[in-house]
Amino acid sequence: MHTFAYHRPATVRQAAALLAKKDTKPLAGGHTLLPALKLRLASVGNLVDLSGVKGLGDIAAKGKSVVLGAMARHAEVAASPSVKKAIPALAKLAGGIGDPHVRHAGTIGGSLANNDPSADYPAAVLALNATIVTNKRKIPADKFFKGLFETALGKGEFIVQVVFPIPKRATYVKFPNPASLFAMVGVFVADHGKDVRVAVTGAGEDGVFRAKDMETALKKNFSAAALGNIKVSPKGLMSDIHADAEYRAHLVGVIAKRAVAAAGK
Repeated sequence: MHTFAYHRPATVRQAAALLAKKDTKPLAGGHTLLPALKLRLASVGNLVDLSGVKGLGDIAAKGKSVVLGAMARHAEVAASPSVKKAIPALAKLAGGIGDPHVRHAGTIGGSLANNDPSADYPAAVLALNATIVTNKRKIPADKFFKGLFETALGKGEFIVQVVFPIPKRATYVKFPNPASLFAMVGVFVADHGKDVRVAVTGAGEDGVFRAKDMETALKKNFSAAALGNIKVSPKGLMSDIHADAEYRAHLVGVIAKRAVAAAGK
């Protein structure tokens, strides 16, 4: 590991001032950054640990929304009575991320900022039409994810909280890799009353995406049967040692039907 200066700010303002400097990176859960630093695959002059920033770990249901601080741990989201009551699918998703070590160290902010193509949270953000609040602005879900490991976050910008509108009903179902528990395909379906959003993770070459054909069908008839005639194209889907694009395309259809069936109960 290369040497670096370690900082642990106590406020958002202090963190923003530190992250405005050159050669500086934020530290959230650290599951991607720390291994890269240890193996010298990455280097940084200043590491800003966000775990001490006041309020970043807060979890609350406020009015018609659930608000998660960027440093809220997966295990905390899964166990939160507020989240379980308001958006059970979000609590279920958090409880199915990785293993206990990952869930007790990983954060929602770190997951979203990293935007791994097989991560679970991006599907929830996109399907629930969440708003990502940073130290500089508010970013709608549809404008946040820019591609593989890329987001709309700019230089010195970091996530402060994520605001999830409470849907009429929602669920998340994934087909996990048996070793890592990353999603080989994960589908989050959210019925917002006048709108239905379907987000797919683990399958796209560019990361999470919305299944527009499925959304159109479900707006007319929210049932698994409504998806029966939709054929998912393998174009733009990932092929790797775990599954090729054709298999993932098949899984998207199967998992989406399961998700809709579960949400309709």
